[in-house]
Amino acid sequence: MNAVPSVVIIEKPVPRVALPDWHGKVWDLRQTCDTHRQNAFDLRSESKKLRSQTEIATNWQTKQNNDRMENRVQEMIQWRETVYASIRAIEIEFGKLKEEKDLTEAEIEYLQLGFGLVNECLTQRDQRGGADLCTDDAEIELKYELNTLEGLKRAMTEKCMTAWEELNKLDELKLLLQQDLENKDEAIEIDQYNLGMDKHSACISYKPDALRTPNQMVSYECWLEHCKFLKLKVDNELQMAQRIREGLSVPRQRARNDLKAQNEATNFAIRKRIYETQRIKNELDWQRLNMTQDMERLAKEIDSLEKALFYKVNSIKLAESRLEARLYRPSSENCRDQPTIGLEKEVLDLRETKACLQNKIDLAKATYNGLERQLVIIDRELLNKNHALSTDLRCLDLRNRLVTGNRAPPNTETDRNIQLTQMQKEIPPE
Repeated sequence: MNAVPSVVIIEKPVPRVALPDWHGKVWDLRQTCDTHRQNAFDLRSESKKLRSQTEIATNWQTKQNNDRMENRVQEMIQWRETVYASIRAIEIEFGKLKEEKDLTEAEIEYLQLGFGLVNECLTQRDQRGGADLCTDDAEIELKYELNTLEGLKRAMTEKCMTAWEELNKLDELKLLLQQDLENKDEAIEIDQYNLGMDKHSACISYKPDALRTPNQMVSYECWLEHCKFLKLKVDNELQMAQRIREGLSVPRQRARNDLKAQNEATNFAIRKRIYETQRIKNELDWQRLNMTQDMERLAKEIDSLEKALFYKVNSIKLAESRLEARLYRPSSENCRDQPTIGLEKEVLDLRETKACLQNKIDLAKATYNGLERQLVIIDRELLNKNHALSTDLRCLDLRNRLVTGNRAPPNTETDRNIQLTQMQKEIPPE
Protein backbone atom coordinates (compact mmCIF):
# COMPACT_ATOMS: atom_id res chain seq x y z
CA MET A 1 0.00 0.00 0.00
CA ASN A 2 1.33 3.37 -1.03
CA ALA A 3 1.79 6.13 1.59
CA VAL A 4 -0.09 9.38 1.17
CA PRO A 5 2.27 12.48 1.34
CA SER A 6 1.54 15.03 3.93
CA VAL A 7 2.10 18.02 1.59
CA VAL A 8 1.13 18.07 -1.92
CA ILE A 9 3.72 19.91 -3.94
CA ILE A 10 2.57 21.44 -7.12
CA GLU A 11 5.38 22.83 -9.28
CA LYS A 12 5.10 25.45 -11.91
CA PRO A 13 4.74 24.04 -15.25
CA VAL A 14 7.82 25.79 -16.54
CA PRO A 15 11.22 24.45 -17.29
CA ARG A 16 13.73 24.58 -14.56
CA VAL A 17 16.97 26.43 -14.87
CA ALA A 18 20.03 24.55 -14.22
CA LEU A 19 22.40 25.74 -11.56
CA PRO A 20 25.17 26.58 -13.96
CA ASP A 21 22.71 28.54 -15.99
CA TRP A 22 21.59 30.29 -12.88
CA HIS A 23 25.14 31.19 -12.04
CA GLY A 24 25.53 32.30 -15.59
CA LYS A 25 22.46 34.50 -15.38
CA VAL A 26 23.62 35.97 -12.09
CA TRP A 27 26.97 36.67 -13.57
CA ASP A 28 25.36 38.17 -16.59
CA LEU A 29 23.10 40.31 -14.42
CA ARG A 30 26.10 41.38 -12.41
CA GLN A 31 27.98 42.30 -15.55
CA THR A 32 24.97 44.11 -16.90
CA CYS A 33 24.53 46.05 -13.67
CA ASP A 34 28.20 46.87 -13.56
CA THR A 35 28.03 48.00 -17.14
CA HIS A 36 24.99 50.20 -16.51
CA ARG A 37 26.53 51.58 -13.36
CA GLN A 38 29.74 52.28 -15.22
CA ASN A 39 27.76 53.87 -18.01
CA ALA A 40 25.84 55.92 -15.48
CA PHE A 41 29.11 56.91 -13.80
CA ASP A 42 30.65 57.83 -17.10
CA LEU A 43 27.52 59.73 -18.04
CA ARG A 44 27.54 61.56 -14.73
CA SER A 45 31.19 62.38 -15.15
CA GLU A 46 30.68 63.54 -18.73
CA SER A 47 27.55 65.44 -17.74
CA LYS A 48 29.39 67.14 -14.88
CA LYS A 49 32.29 67.91 -17.18
CA LEU A 50 29.90 69.17 -19.88
CA ARG A 51 27.96 71.15 -17.32
CA SER A 52 31.14 72.69 -15.99
CA GLN A 53 32.48 73.37 -19.46
CA THR A 54 29.20 74.84 -20.68
CA GLU A 55 28.86 76.88 -17.50
CA ILE A 56 32.39 78.17 -17.85
CA ALA A 57 31.95 78.76 -21.58
CA THR A 58 28.62 80.50 -21.00
CA ASN A 59 30.07 82.63 -18.21
CA TRP A 60 33.12 83.49 -20.29
CA GLN A 61 30.95 84.27 -23.31
CA THR A 62 28.67 86.39 -21.14
CA LYS A 63 31.70 88.17 -19.66
CA GLN A 64 33.29 88.64 -23.07
CA ASN A 65 30.04 89.98 -24.47
CA ASN A 66 29.68 92.23 -21.45
CA ASP A 67 33.23 93.45 -22.03
CA ARG A 68 32.44 93.92 -25.70
CA MET A 69 29.30 95.86 -24.86
CA GLU A 70 31.19 97.92 -22.28
CA ASN A 71 33.87 98.66 -24.84
CA ARG A 72 31.17 99.42 -27.35
CA VAL A 73 29.46 101.72 -24.88
CA GLN A 74 32.75 103.48 -24.17
CA GLU A 75 33.41 103.81 -27.89
CA MET A 76 29.94 105.21 -28.50
CA ILE A 77 30.35 107.54 -25.51
CA GLN A 78 33.59 108.81 -27.03
CA TRP A 79 31.94 109.30 -30.38
CA ARG A 80 28.97 110.91 -28.65
CA GLU A 81 31.33 113.36 -26.96
CA THR A 82 32.93 113.96 -30.33
CA VAL A 83 29.54 114.59 -31.91
CA TYR A 84 28.53 116.84 -29.01
CA ALA A 85 31.78 118.77 -29.30
CA SER A 86 31.15 119.08 -33.04
CA ILE A 87 27.67 120.43 -32.37
CA ARG A 88 29.08 122.94 -29.90
CA ALA A 89 31.77 123.94 -32.41
CA ILE A 90 29.11 124.34 -35.11
CA GLU A 91 26.97 126.45 -32.77
CA ILE A 92 29.94 128.67 -31.88
CA GLU A 93 31.00 129.01 -35.52
CA PHE A 94 27.36 129.57 -36.52
CA GLY A 95 27.11 132.42 -34.01
CA LYS A 96 30.39 133.97 -35.13
CA LEU A 97 29.50 133.65 -38.80
CA LYS A 98 26.03 135.08 -38.21
CA GLU A 99 27.56 137.96 -36.26
CA GLU A 100 29.97 138.67 -39.13
CA LYS A 101 27.09 138.41 -41.59
CA ASP A 102 24.99 140.83 -39.52
CA LEU A 103 27.93 143.25 -39.33
CA THR A 104 28.39 142.99 -43.10
CA GLU A 105 24.67 143.58 -43.65
CA ALA A 106 24.89 146.58 -41.33
CA GLU A 107 27.81 147.78 -43.45
CA ILE A 108 25.65 147.36 -46.56
CA GLU A 109 22.90 149.33 -44.83
CA TYR A 110 25.47 152.01 -44.08
CA LEU A 111 26.34 152.06 -47.78
CA GLN A 112 22.73 153.08 -48.43
CA LEU A 113 23.44 156.23 -46.41
CA GLY A 114 26.43 156.82 -48.67
CA PHE A 115 24.28 156.33 -51.77
CA GLY A 116 21.70 158.77 -50.44
CA LEU A 117 24.30 161.38 -49.54
CA VAL A 118 26.09 161.11 -52.89
CA ASN A 119 22.79 161.38 -54.73
CA GLU A 120 21.75 164.34 -52.59
CA CYS A 121 25.12 166.04 -53.09
CA LEU A 122 24.95 165.54 -56.86
CA THR A 123 21.37 166.83 -56.87
CA GLN A 124 22.38 169.84 -54.81
CA ARG A 125 25.32 170.63 -57.07
CA ASP A 126 23.11 170.32 -60.17
CA GLN A 127 21.29 173.41 -58.91
CA ARG A 128 24.31 175.55 -59.72
CA GLY A 129 23.87 177.99 -62.57
CA GLY A 130 25.90 179.54 -65.33
CA ALA A 131 29.56 178.73 -65.66
CA ASP A 132 29.57 177.21 -62.17
CA LEU A 133 27.63 174.21 -63.52
CA CYS A 134 30.84 172.49 -64.59
CA THR A 135 32.49 169.10 -64.21
CA ASP A 136 34.96 169.84 -61.45
CA ASP A 137 37.06 167.65 -59.16
CA ALA A 138 34.29 167.47 -56.58
CA GLU A 139 31.81 166.04 -59.10
CA ILE A 140 34.44 163.58 -60.37
CA GLU A 141 35.14 162.41 -56.80
CA LEU A 142 31.43 162.11 -56.04
CA LYS A 143 30.85 159.96 -59.12
CA TYR A 144 33.94 157.91 -58.32
CA GLU A 145 32.59 157.47 -54.80
CA LEU A 146 29.28 156.32 -56.29
CA ASN A 147 31.11 153.69 -58.38
CA THR A 148 33.11 152.66 -55.30
CA LEU A 149 29.92 152.24 -53.29
CA GLU A 150 28.39 150.14 -56.07
CA GLY A 151 31.44 147.87 -56.21
CA LEU A 152 31.59 147.49 -52.42
CA LYS A 153 27.88 146.79 -52.18
CA ARG A 154 28.07 144.15 -54.91
CA ALA A 155 31.12 142.47 -53.33
CA MET A 156 29.71 142.45 -49.80
CA THR A 157 26.30 141.28 -51.04
CA GLU A 158 27.96 138.29 -52.70
CA LYS A 159 29.87 137.59 -49.47
CA CYS A 160 26.63 137.77 -47.47
CA MET A 161 24.95 135.38 -49.89
CA THR A 162 27.84 132.93 -49.52
CA ALA A 163 27.65 133.29 -45.72
CA TRP A 164 23.89 132.68 -45.83
CA GLU A 165 24.38 129.49 -47.83
CA GLU A 166 27.10 128.36 -45.40
CA LEU A 167 24.78 129.09 -42.45
CA ASN A 168 22.15 126.87 -44.05
CA LYS A 169 24.73 124.11 -44.50
CA LEU A 170 25.82 124.43 -40.87
CA ASP A 171 22.20 124.33 -39.74
CA GLU A 172 21.52 121.20 -41.79
CA LEU A 173 24.72 119.60 -40.51
CA LYS A 174 23.75 120.49 -36.95
CA LEU A 175 20.36 118.79 -37.40
CA LEU A 176 22.13 115.74 -38.83
CA LEU A 177 24.52 115.64 -35.87
CA GLN A 178 21.68 116.07 -33.40
CA GLN A 179 19.87 113.14 -34.99
CA ASP A 180 23.08 111.11 -34.83
CA LEU A 181 23.55 112.16 -31.20
CA GLU A 182 20.03 111.03 -30.36
CA ASN A 183 20.68 107.71 -32.07
CA LYS A 184 23.89 107.24 -30.11
CA ASP A 185 22.18 108.15 -26.85
CA GLU A 186 19.46 105.61 -27.56
CA ALA A 187 22.02 102.97 -28.53
CA ILE A 188 24.04 103.66 -25.37
CA GLU A 189 20.90 103.44 -23.27
CA ILE A 190 20.00 100.09 -24.87
CA ASP A 191 23.50 98.67 -24.33
CA GLN A 192 23.60 99.91 -20.76
CA TYR A 193 20.22 98.30 -20.19
CA ASN A 194 21.61 95.07 -21.64
CA LEU A 195 24.64 95.34 -19.36
CA GLY A 196 22.28 95.60 -16.39
CA MET A 197 20.55 92.34 -17.32
CA ASP A 198 21.71 88.91 -16.19
CA LYS A 199 20.33 85.36 -16.34
CA HIS A 200 18.34 85.97 -13.17
CA SER A 201 16.57 89.04 -14.49
CA ALA A 202 12.81 88.90 -14.60
CA CYS A 203 12.54 90.55 -18.02
CA ILE A 204 14.31 87.85 -20.04
CA SER A 205 12.36 85.48 -22.28
CA TYR A 206 12.57 83.50 -25.49
CA LYS A 207 12.28 85.54 -28.63
CA PRO A 208 10.69 84.38 -31.86
CA ASP A 209 13.74 85.00 -34.08
CA ALA A 210 16.59 86.45 -32.11
CA LEU A 211 19.15 85.69 -34.83
CA ARG A 212 17.37 87.66 -37.54
CA THR A 213 19.26 90.44 -39.32
CA PRO A 214 17.15 93.53 -40.12
CA ASN A 215 17.43 95.01 -43.57
CA GLN A 216 18.63 98.37 -42.21
CA MET A 217 21.44 96.82 -40.17
CA VAL A 218 24.91 97.86 -41.33
CA SER A 219 28.31 96.48 -40.57
CA TYR A 220 30.62 97.88 -37.92
CA GLU A 221 32.97 99.13 -40.61
CA CYS A 222 30.13 101.05 -42.26
CA TRP A 223 29.17 102.53 -38.90
CA LEU A 224 32.74 103.59 -38.18
CA GLU A 225 33.09 104.99 -41.69
CA HIS A 226 29.85 106.95 -41.19
CA CYS A 227 31.14 108.45 -37.92
CA LYS A 228 34.47 109.39 -39.49
CA PHE A 229 32.64 110.85 -42.48
CA LEU A 230 30.50 113.02 -40.21
CA LYS A 231 33.57 114.19 -38.30
CA LEU A 232 35.42 114.95 -41.54
CA LYS A 233 32.39 116.79 -42.91
CA VAL A 234 32.13 118.85 -39.73
CA ASP A 235 35.83 119.76 -39.90
CA ASN A 236 35.53 120.74 -43.56
CA GLU A 237 32.42 122.85 -42.97
CA LEU A 238 34.02 124.54 -39.95
CA GLN A 239 37.10 125.37 -42.02
CA MET A 240 34.90 126.66 -44.82
CA ALA A 241 32.85 128.74 -42.37
CA GLN A 242 36.03 130.16 -40.86
CA ARG A 243 37.35 131.10 -44.30
CA ILE A 244 34.02 132.72 -45.19
CA ARG A 245 33.99 134.54 -41.84
CA GLU A 246 37.49 135.84 -42.49
CA GLY A 247 36.37 136.65 -46.02
CA LEU A 248 33.59 138.78 -44.51
CA SER A 249 35.76 140.58 -41.98
CA VAL A 250 38.65 141.55 -44.25
CA PRO A 251 36.58 143.04 -47.13
CA ARG A 252 34.38 144.84 -44.62
CA GLN A 253 37.38 146.47 -42.98
CA ARG A 254 38.89 147.17 -46.39
CA ALA A 255 35.59 148.67 -47.52
CA ARG A 256 35.49 150.86 -44.43
CA ASN A 257 39.04 152.04 -45.10
CA ASP A 258 38.28 152.64 -48.79
CA LEU A 259 35.14 154.57 -47.92
CA LYS A 260 37.03 156.60 -45.35
CA ALA A 261 39.77 157.40 -47.86
CA GLN A 262 37.24 158.21 -50.58
CA ASN A 263 35.22 160.32 -48.14
CA GLU A 264 38.33 162.32 -47.29
CA ALA A 265 39.19 162.69 -50.97
CA THR A 266 35.64 163.83 -51.80
CA ASN A 267 35.56 166.23 -48.85
CA PHE A 268 38.95 167.61 -49.89
CA ALA A 269 37.70 168.12 -53.45
CA ILE A 270 34.57 169.89 -52.18
CA ARG A 271 36.62 172.05 -49.78
CA LYS A 272 39.03 172.84 -52.61
CA ARG A 273 36.08 173.78 -54.81
CA ILE A 274 34.67 175.91 -52.00
CA TYR A 275 38.05 177.64 -51.65
CA GLU A 276 38.28 178.28 -55.40
CA THR A 277 34.69 179.50 -55.55
CA GLN A 278 35.27 181.76 -52.56
CA ARG A 279 38.43 183.11 -54.14
CA ILE A 280 36.64 183.83 -57.44
CA LYS A 281 33.74 185.37 -55.48
CA ASN A 282 36.14 187.67 -53.62
CA GLU A 283 37.76 188.64 -56.90
CA LEU A 284 34.37 189.36 -58.43
CA ASP A 285 33.45 191.46 -55.40
CA TRP A 286 36.67 193.40 -55.88
CA GLN A 287 35.98 193.75 -59.60
CA ARG A 288 32.43 194.92 -58.92
CA LEU A 289 33.66 197.46 -56.40
CA ASN A 290 36.25 198.84 -58.81
CA MET A 291 33.77 198.79 -61.67
CA THR A 292 31.21 200.66 -59.63
CA GLN A 293 33.78 203.29 -58.76
CA ASP A 294 34.85 203.55 -62.40
CA MET A 295 31.22 203.88 -63.46
CA GLU A 296 30.73 206.68 -60.97
CA ARG A 297 33.84 208.48 -62.24
CA LEU A 298 32.82 207.87 -65.84
CA ALA A 299 29.33 209.19 -65.13
CA LYS A 300 30.88 212.35 -63.69
CA GLU A 301 33.14 212.65 -66.72
CA ILE A 302 30.15 212.24 -69.07
CA ASP A 303 28.37 214.97 -67.18
CA SER A 304 31.44 217.20 -67.49
CA LEU A 305 31.67 216.47 -71.21
CA GLU A 306 28.01 217.30 -71.71
CA LYS A 307 28.48 220.53 -69.80
CA ALA A 308 31.54 221.35 -71.92
CA LEU A 309 29.54 220.61 -75.04
CA PHE A 310 26.73 222.79 -73.78
CA TYR A 311 29.19 225.61 -73.11
CA LYS A 312 30.50 225.34 -76.70
CA VAL A 313 27.04 225.99 -78.17
CA ASN A 314 26.99 229.66 -77.26
CA SER A 315 30.58 230.08 -78.43
CA ILE A 316 29.66 228.63 -81.83
CA LYS A 317 26.58 230.84 -81.97
CA LEU A 318 28.71 233.84 -81.12
CA ALA A 319 31.31 233.11 -83.79
CA GLU A 320 28.70 232.32 -86.46
CA SER A 321 26.68 235.44 -85.53
CA ARG A 322 29.80 237.60 -85.88
CA LEU A 323 30.57 236.10 -89.28
CA GLU A 324 26.97 236.58 -90.39
CA ALA A 325 26.94 240.19 -89.21
CA ARG A 326 30.21 241.02 -90.93
CA LEU A 327 28.78 239.74 -94.23
CA TYR A 328 26.54 242.79 -94.26
CA ARG A 329 29.43 245.33 -94.36
CA PRO A 330 29.05 247.94 -97.21
CA SER A 331 30.87 247.86 -100.54
CA SER A 332 34.58 247.31 -100.38
CA GLU A 333 34.56 247.12 -96.62
CA ASN A 334 33.22 243.61 -96.97
CA CYS A 335 36.66 242.07 -97.32
CA ARG A 336 38.30 238.90 -96.13
CA ASP A 337 40.37 240.43 -93.46
CA GLN A 338 42.13 238.91 -90.52
CA PRO A 339 39.07 239.01 -88.22
CA THR A 340 37.09 237.13 -90.87
CA ILE A 341 39.80 234.57 -91.21
CA GLY A 342 40.06 234.31 -87.42
CA LEU A 343 36.30 233.90 -86.97
CA GLU A 344 36.13 231.27 -89.68
CA LYS A 345 38.97 229.39 -88.03
CA GLU A 346 37.22 229.76 -84.69
CA VAL A 347 33.96 228.37 -86.13
CA LEU A 348 35.76 225.45 -87.69
CA ASP A 349 37.68 224.77 -84.50
CA LEU A 350 34.54 225.00 -82.42
CA ARG A 351 32.69 222.66 -84.76
CA GLU A 352 35.59 220.21 -84.62
CA THR A 353 35.69 220.54 -80.87
CA LYS A 354 31.95 219.97 -80.68
CA ALA A 355 32.27 216.88 -82.86
CA CYS A 356 35.17 215.61 -80.73
CA LEU A 357 33.21 216.25 -77.56
CA GLN A 358 30.14 214.53 -79.01
CA ASN A 359 32.23 211.54 -80.07
CA LYS A 360 33.85 211.40 -76.68
CA ILE A 361 30.43 211.61 -75.03
CA ASP A 362 29.11 208.80 -77.23
CA LEU A 363 32.22 206.72 -76.51
CA ALA A 364 31.93 207.42 -72.79
CA LYS A 365 28.27 206.48 -72.78
CA ALA A 366 29.03 203.30 -74.72
CA THR A 367 31.78 202.51 -72.24
CA TYR A 368 29.40 203.22 -69.36
CA ASN A 369 26.79 200.95 -70.93
CA GLY A 370 29.46 198.26 -71.34
CA LEU A 371 30.44 198.68 -67.70
CA GLU A 372 26.81 198.50 -66.73
CA ARG A 373 26.30 195.30 -68.75
CA GLN A 374 29.45 193.84 -67.25
CA LEU A 375 28.20 194.79 -63.81
CA VAL A 376 25.01 192.86 -64.53
CA ILE A 377 27.13 189.89 -65.61
CA ILE A 378 29.25 190.22 -62.47
CA ASP A 379 26.12 190.41 -60.31
CA ARG A 380 24.78 187.31 -62.02
CA GLU A 381 28.12 185.55 -61.57
CA LEU A 382 28.22 186.60 -57.93
CA LEU A 383 24.73 185.20 -57.49
CA ASN A 384 25.85 181.93 -59.11
CA LYS A 385 29.02 181.88 -57.03
CA ASN A 386 27.10 182.49 -53.83
CA HIS A 387 24.64 179.75 -54.75
CA ALA A 388 27.45 177.35 -55.70
CA LEU A 389 29.28 178.22 -52.50
CA SER A 390 26.20 177.59 -50.35
CA THR A 391 25.56 174.36 -52.31
CA ASP A 392 29.05 173.02 -51.67
CA LEU A 393 28.92 174.08 -48.02
CA ARG A 394 25.58 172.30 -47.68
CA CYS A 395 27.08 169.19 -49.33
CA LEU A 396 30.00 169.34 -46.91
CA ASP A 397 27.59 169.59 -43.98
CA LEU A 398 25.57 166.68 -45.34
CA ARG A 399 28.67 164.51 -45.56
CA ASN A 400 29.35 164.98 -41.85
CA ARG A 401 26.71 162.30 -41.28
CA LEU A 402 29.18 159.74 -42.62
CA VAL A 403 31.48 160.22 -39.61
CA THR A 404 29.01 160.06 -36.74
CA GLY A 405 28.35 157.40 -34.13
CA ASN A 406 30.80 154.52 -34.05
CA ARG A 407 32.41 155.83 -37.25
CA ALA A 408 33.47 159.08 -35.62
CA PRO A 409 37.24 159.52 -35.26
CA PRO A 410 38.68 158.47 -31.86
CA ASN A 411 38.89 161.14 -29.21
CA THR A 412 42.31 160.06 -27.90
CA GLU A 413 45.37 158.25 -29.20
CA THR A 414 44.60 155.33 -26.87
CA ASP A 415 41.14 154.92 -28.39
CA ARG A 416 42.70 155.16 -31.84
CA ASN A 417 45.23 152.39 -31.05
CA ILE A 418 42.46 150.19 -29.59
CA GLN A 419 40.38 150.71 -32.73
CA LEU A 420 43.31 149.98 -35.05
CA THR A 421 44.26 146.77 -33.21
CA GLN A 422 40.58 145.71 -32.76
CA MET A 423 41.05 145.06 -29.05
CA GLN A 424 37.59 146.31 -28.02
CA LYS A 425 36.39 142.83 -27.00
CA GLU A 426 39.59 142.04 -25.10
CA ILE A 427 39.33 145.03 -22.76
CA PRO A 428 37.10 144.33 -19.71
CA PRO A 429 34.26 146.80 -19.10
CA GLU A 430 34.84 149.47 -16.50
